[in-house]
Amino acid sequence: MKDGIHPNYREVCFQDLSNGFKFVTRSCAPTRESIKMEDGRELPLIKLETTSETHPFYTGTQKSVDNLGGRVEKFRNKFAHLKKTA
Repeated sequence: MKDGIHPNYREVCFQDLSNGFKFVTRSCAPTRESIKMEDGRELPLIKLETTSETHPFYTGTQKSVDNLGGRVEKFRNKFAHLKKTA
């Protein structure tokens, strides 16, 4: 591999701000803060709004928006009172 063209990957702690969940992985993202881990290591810290612990897709709390039928059925229900009488 060529020297000087690859990013400087290092261990970084990511923390979910909504519930405090933390995980450590390798990243080259710049950080300003650091955190002291339970095992004594001092790692750079990146704070996240949502992670797999809180995102609805991963937690199974995702809601279906279209649960009342298709578009045609919604149209018919909306305009059923305007039906012609012959």
